[in-house]
Amino acid sequence: MTPGSATRSRWSVAAAVAALSLAVAACADSKTASAPPPPTVFVANVARRDVPLFIEAIGAIDGYDNADIRARVRGFLRTQGYKDGSFVKSGDTLFTIEATEYAAAVAVARAGLVRARVVQEHNKVQLERDQGLFKTGMISKQDLDNAAANSADAESQVQAAAAQLEQAELNLSYTQVHSPIDGTAGLALVRVGNLVGQDGPTLLTTVSQIDPVRLNFPINEIDYVKYPDRFKRLERRDLAWAQAQFRKLEAGSAAEAGSVQLVLSDGSVYSHSGVIVSINRQIDSTTGTIQVQAVVPNPDGALRPGQYGRVRIRREEAGRNSIVVPEKALVSLQGSYSVGVVGPDNKVQLRRIDVGPSAQGMRVVEKGVNEGERIVVDGVQKISDGALVDPKPAPEGAASSAAAPPGARPN
Repeated sequence: MTPGSATRSRWSVAAAVAALSLAVAACADSKTASAPPPPTVFVANVARRDVPLFIEAIGAIDGYDNADIRARVRGFLRTQGYKDGSFVKSGDTLFTIEATEYAAAVAVARAGLVRARVVQEHNKVQLERDQGLFKTGMISKQDLDNAAANSADAESQVQAAAAQLEQAELNLSYTQVHSPIDGTAGLALVRVGNLVGQDGPTLLTTVSQIDPVRLNFPINEIDYVKYPDRFKRLERRDLAWAQAQFRKLEAGSAAEAGSVQLVLSDGSVYSHSGVIVSINRQIDSTTGTIQVQAVVPNPDGALRPGQYGRVRIRREEAGRNSIVVPEKALVSLQGSYSVGVVGPDNKVQLRRIDVGPSAQGMRVVEKGVNEGERIVVDGVQKISDGALVDPKPAPEGAASSAAAPPGARPN
């Protein structure tokens, strides 16, 4: 190789090295320039507060009294004496059934009773006559015994005829179908002109007393054992007792054994609280729950049998000075919960926590975070363990996703 060629070679190598250095520096600058900023999240300090906690269950509403109205005799439905869905009083005639054959049966039975009484009177006179003849020896003892038997038989025939008349009159009365209670009558299930009672008592409608209504719901065995005072002296909790408790609640006072709130299907809290009046005799071993019954005032008739709602009973001692976090701050994974704790260096630590009951959009934390620590309350979808974030204070009120429920009443 000539000196000129060596010189050119050294210059080529130097140029290549310089070009490579420039490319590496440019690439590094490009990476530095394209690195995204840390995501912005909203944080709030973990705090202690009093939260109302409840026993909650799904409850079914039923009438305080329900009376099925049935046709107890066979015949064509003649009239309907009430408007569907209207209020009726005890004794009101709801339906009538064609009564011609039953009126005729009463006439026949009454005639049979008259005939039996005539025979009875005849046999009684005959017995008295035979008793006199027997004393004079004019008839035998056998004839006297026959007369006595005929008289006794006639008396039993009178009793049988009277029973037949009573049954005929009862069947005739069944053609007038009356309401046994005060309440709201449902829609008629059979219309005028149809045959009823053909294959047994035909259900015509149902009358329900709906002020107050009964509220049936289950509670678990733990809550039953934990709050025994709610279920004491149930034998004295009749309708009069319940109405006295309603007046206390409406006046703003507490009921003797606590109150029951009803949350309707649209999420609103029913304006009247109820009271527990009875409990089932046993715990269901398959579910670990026991059936409880409360009564709830229904002065405006807004609640109806068959309606469902969420029952809430206040836990008196629970929820005081509890560590709480917003529900929306929770990160759920396979049944466990974590929160994003932001440290002084603005790095996130996904910390597993043990949670308790929830109320008003907040969840009680039993273990895992301490009062005063910063947690992510908005933007949890942007965080990961160890990630750097740009924390901003959560707007006022954003740390809680719900306010206190409306219509809360004393317990």
